[in-house]
Amino acid sequence: MKKLVILLAIALVPFLSEAKNLWAYLTYTTFNSPQGPFVETYLSIQGNSVRFLKTEDGKFQAFADIVMTFKDNGVIKAFKKYELKSPLIPDTSKMDFNFLDVQRFQVPNGTYDFEIQISDKNKDVKPVPFSQQIVVDYPQDKPVFSGIQLIDSYTKTTTENILSKSGFDLVPHVLTFYPPTQKKLSFYCEFYNADKSLGADQKYIFNYYLESFENNTKYPEFAGVRKVSAHAYEVLLSDINIDHLATGNYNLVVEARNQKNELVASRKVFIQRSNPNAKLSFTDLVALNPTNTFVDKITKLDSLKEFISSTYPISSGLERAFINDAMKSMDMERLKNYFYGFWLRRDNKNPESAWLAYKAEVHKVNFNFKTQVKKGYQTDRGMVYLEYGPPNTRSEHVMEPNTLPYEIWQYYTLKNNQRNRKFIFYSPDVVTGDYFLIHSDAIGEVNNPSWQMLLHDKTIAPRDIQDSQIINSWGDDTESTWSLPN
Repeated sequence: MKKLVILLAIALVPFLSEAKNLWAYLTYTTFNSPQGPFVETYLSIQGNSVRFLKTEDGKFQAFADIVMTFKDNGVIKAFKKYELKSPLIPDTSKMDFNFLDVQRFQVPNGTYDFEIQISDKNKDVKPVPFSQQIVVDYPQDKPVFSGIQLIDSYTKTTTENILSKSGFDLVPHVLTFYPPTQKKLSFYCEFYNADKSLGADQKYIFNYYLESFENNTKYPEFAGVRKVSAHAYEVLLSDINIDHLATGNYNLVVEARNQKNELVASRKVFIQRSNPNAKLSFTDLVALNPTNTFVDKITKLDSLKEFISSTYPISSGLERAFINDAMKSMDMERLKNYFYGFWLRRDNKNPESAWLAYKAEVHKVNFNFKTQVKKGYQTDRGMVYLEYGPPNTRSEHVMEPNTLPYEIWQYYTLKNNQRNRKFIFYSPDVVTGDYFLIHSDAIGEVNNPSWQMLLHDKTIAPRDIQDSQIINSWGDDTESTWSLPN
C-alpha cells in the first residue's frame, strides 16, 4: 500500500506530474534571508519521457515549457514562465537520465496557492496543472528552522550559482524515496534567531535523527549531534548512513535544544526507504519481560500471533519486517516480549488500554471490510481505517454506469499537519468484493495519476498505460467527487 510520498506541508512537497508521457517530479523548501523569505523549487524531468529533436549541430535536445504561479487570495504574488532545456546528447539511444531545474521565489510570510504547469514543447499536448498550498512563516523574534532540503551531493562553492547556499553547491535529492543503491542520506537546513532566544554566543545543540513515521519511535543508530553557539543564523549540513536502514516510512527530524536539554525548535520531513537486503536486528523488539502484565494472560500461541498480525497497519518498517519474517520462527515467550514492547512503545503509562482500544477497532474493520479470503485488517480499507481512524466523509459509488465500484474517503486532518487528504478505493471484481487503494494525496501512500482510467476499465478500450485523462460521460461522478470537498 505504501508506495510514493506525494504531499508534505511547509517543508517539502514531492509532486509527480504525468501529462501524456511526460514525467516530472517537484519538491520545494522554504528559507529566510536578509532580503526576506523565499521558496526554492526543485524540478526533475525524466529524460526518456520527453521528445528529443535534432539540433543544427547534429545533437539532440528536449524542451519543456514551465509556468509557476504563487497566489494570495487570487492575487498573483510571484510568477515565472520559462523554457527548460535538457542537456545536449549525441543520440537518442540512452535517455535514462533526469534533467534538473532550480528556481527561487522571494515572497513575504503568508499562505499561497502554488500552481505549476509543465508541457513538452515538442508535443502538442495540453499541460495538466498541479496546485498545492504553501505556507511561508518566519517570525523575526522566534527561533525557527528553515525547511529541510534533501540533497544528493554537495561541494564547496567556487563560482556562485543557483545551487549555492552558505558556501556549498547543493545538488537536490528531488524525490523523498531512497532505493537500495543509496547508502547515505544528506540534508541541509538553516536555523534563525537563536541569539534572540538563547542569548548571543550561548551554547546549544543540534540533534538530528530518523524516527518511525507511524509512531515517532526514535532510531538512535541513525542519528547525530552537533554543538553550536547562538547566532542569528546557523547552518546544519550533515549525513546519515542508511546502509542498514530497513524498508519503511520515516521522518528525518532536526532539533535545537538548550543547555537544559529543553526543546527550542524542531522541523521534520518524510522519507521513504527501500532496502530488502538490510541486516535487521530484532533484539530490542523482544527485550521486555511481560510477566504479570495483560500479555501474560494470553495462553494460546495462535491467538497471540493473530493479535500481533493485526497490528501490521500501525507498525513501523522494522516491526512489519518482524511480522512478515521473524514471527514465524519465534516461541511464545519472545512473541509475548514483542507484543508487550509494541504497546509499551505506544503508551508507556497504560499499554493495556491502548491495546484494548485498538482491538475494538480491529473488530470493527473485520466486521465491515472482511472478504472471502482476507480479514478486515488485511484489506486496504481496513489498513487505512486502522492507521488514520474513520474518515470524516465516505462517498460510496457502486452503481455508476461507466465505472467500477469505488469509494472516496476524505480526512480533514492527518499526521504531519496534512489537511484535506483523500483516499480512493475500487473493486475490480465482484467475486471477492475487495476494494483496493489506487490513489491518495496523503504522505507515503500510493499515488496514481491514472486512477480515473482504472475506474473506467470496464468501458475503455486498450489505451496508453500513462494516460490520465478521461472524458466524463453521463452518470460519471469521479472527477466532481474527488475535486469537491464533502
